[in-house]
Amino acid sequence: MATVVVGGFFGDEGKGKIISYLALKDDVDVAVRGGVGPNAGHTTVYRGVKGKVRMLPSAFVNERTRLMIGAGVLVNPEVLLQEIERFGVKDRFMLDPNCCIIERRHVELDRRGHLKDVIGTTGTGTGPANADRVLRKARLARDVPELEEYLGDVAFEVNRAIDEGKRVLVEGTQGTYLSLYHGTYPYVTSKDVTASAICSDVGIGPKKVGEVVVVFKAYVTRVGGGPLDGELGEEEVRRRGWVEFGTVTGRMRRVAPFNFGLAKRAVMLNSATQVALTKLDVLYPECRGVREFEGLSERAKEFVERVEEELGVPVTLIGTGEESMDIVDRRPTS
Repeated sequence: MATVVVGGFFGDEGKGKIISYLALKDDVDVAVRGGVGPNAGHTTVYRGVKGKVRMLPSAFVNERTRLMIGAGVLVNPEVLLQEIERFGVKDRFMLDPNCCIIERRHVELDRRGHLKDVIGTTGTGTGPANADRVLRKARLARDVPELEEYLGDVAFEVNRAIDEGKRVLVEGTQGTYLSLYHGTYPYVTSKDVTASAICSDVGIGPKKVGEVVVVFKAYVTRVGGGPLDGELGEEEVRRRGWVEFGTVTGRMRRVAPFNFGLAKRAVMLNSATQVALTKLDVLYPECRGVREFEGLSERAKEFVERVEEELGVPVTLIGTGEESMDIVDRRPTS
């Protein structure tokens, strides 16, 4: 059965860290990315080396894991080919031929007018490309000669891996409240990004999913326009040490304290079976680098226990630092 990992807030929750940890700890056989496209940047830090990806699954840190991108994902060939080369994954990467291609004109449309000035998009061309796909006039990966050597039936390969009992990780992008359907419309991304949609992107049905991990940061951030309940002023953000910048845009992220109401709804919308909580060390610096629950401070433990109580789902993974392996893993041992 597959494990699906999705974001619970507005993106930037630390999905890359969680995916990279699971890929290494569980020695995942296949990792497949769903979601929108290169408007999502995921960051990993493994053995002191920082890796930022906008197209490849964050599981690239495990050199044995096969990496795939599902048909529902938008692809910028230039970005993708650069990442394949940079991370040396040519021999273990597969791209679905039905992925839609982002063209230069899509990027240009995304960087002016309503999308830029009102919505505050990333300017990567994803919205206009998805619009062309809906209008049935988009180019697909199978139409790009430079991508031909990587093409394969991702849905078939992922389903076969699941049926053979292999460990399969499905990586989502963005966050629940950036969903076109369930988010803060119109300040959303150009498609649904809840767990159901991520599965649809890669071509697996609900009976093939064993676990859904929703990732929350210990506080809430968002980039671009739209509501953010409890938003803190820049001075207060800096005082608390919660300053962050978007992986793709480089813009300073807007910040608010952890929102239990949004988190509870995200658990419902995604049918979460587990919660991953990242950046606990930013909230409680004394917890930095801790890898056992007993080693957390009492106030940190109380926060984790409150999250579990209010959401009704176990917090199984707790991030306590940048490194992929800086995780308190509370999953039952088999």
